[in-house]
Amino acid sequence: MRIFPDITAELRARMPGLRGRIAANQPLGAFTWFRVGGAAQAFFVPADEEDLAYFLDRLPAEIPVTVIGAGSNLIVRDGGVPGVVVRLGRGFNAVATLSDHRLHAGAAALDVHVARAARDAGIAGLAFLSGIPGSVGGALRMNGGAYGGETKDVLVEARGLDREGRVRVFSNGAMGFAYRHCGVPEDVIFTAAVFQGCAGEVARIAREMDDIKKQREATQPRNRTGGSTFKNPPGRKAWQLIDAAGCRGLTVGGAQVSPLHCNFIVNLGDATASDIETLGETVRLRVKEASGIELEWEIKRIGLCPS
Repeated sequence: MRIFPDITAELRARMPGLRGRIAANQPLGAFTWFRVGGAAQAFFVPADEEDLAYFLDRLPAEIPVTVIGAGSNLIVRDGGVPGVVVRLGRGFNAVATLSDHRLHAGAAALDVHVARAARDAGIAGLAFLSGIPGSVGGALRMNGGAYGGETKDVLVEARGLDREGRVRVFSNGAMGFAYRHCGVPEDVIFTAAVFQGCAGEVARIAREMDDIKKQREATQPRNRTGGSTFKNPPGRKAWQLIDAAGCRGLTVGGAQVSPLHCNFIVNLGDATASDIETLGETVRLRVKEASGIELEWEIKRIGLCPS
């Protein structure tokens, strides 16, 4: 594993009022569903939004910042991530019901927890979130969607901090949503969101969520995967293109295209991040040769390749 120069002592000296946890050369594999990847040069878990704003305001501009969430749709390359990796924790995972069938959720709240809170409050329209294996921050950044719903369909507004630690609030229209994309600058760290639902029956919402759970368990691999690997091209299904290109079950090192759902890559147990990314690129090449269509990664890839 690459060992970066330790910058945490300098950062602590610049930020005597910091309340969150900061660590040097923190391995990141344990924070991803693939369970692979190198270390963060500095790993920061802020106590709350105020602590994060304080950190960003005093962080030297030349030090890059990378944000990770639940790690469900992420490859951390084996060479690690230079600069600071921010991961939001308990200070950002609260979910609360508001008036008019709305929910307020911190960016670290899991999507399924938002769906459950909506169910318990009799708020319909948010059940699809239970089918997205990630957190609110990732759903905002990627316009996460599943089972007929997308984040853009239910978002009222999102709140975040820019690179200087200033609060930014974005209406739904200001998010610049598109398929698996939002137009908010990459340096904004989302901290919370407000979602809009409608009146519903708890039992009916619960049945909808149960149906989503059953569909996921029947059609998608559950262990050491990263969710959908590639975006669906316009009018096409990525998994069908991958299957037609003969990639179902294809392996590179310890990584495999899932035989159950071939838009998923799984870590068979001893894969490296390089195995997973190489397999993905091999699939993209074979699909391009077979169909002329160039698949676009949905999984986010961060960090350096090993030297």
